[in-house]
Amino acid sequence: MYTMPKISLPKPVEFEWDSNNQEKNWLKHKVDYKECEQVFRNTPQAIFEDPKHSQVESRYTLFSQTDNQRLIVVTYTIRKNKVRVISARDQNKKERSEYEKEK
Repeated sequence: MYTMPKISLPKPVEFEWDSNNQEKNWLKHKVDYKECEQVFRNTPQAIFEDPKHSQVESRYTLFSQTDNQRLIVVTYTIRKNKVRVISARDQNKKERSEYEKEK
């Protein structure tokens, strides 16, 4: 499924939030922006390029977990060295399997 090389996050990790995406992630997937931020700081992580959705800017996919061990997949981009979350949701079965391999 995901065969691209791993990607690093900027240090320190800072966020730029679009209020529409915050609301969309909550309404559609019940993922709060605080949970999104947690997955960028928690380990283990698996980060991959998302070339299929990178026409305008580079997009990435992150598999990780919240402080409560909720397994989340986050699609994001980097703007001005800040993480901008596009979407966040629970990992599906196939993604959990991929995440487990990366541990």
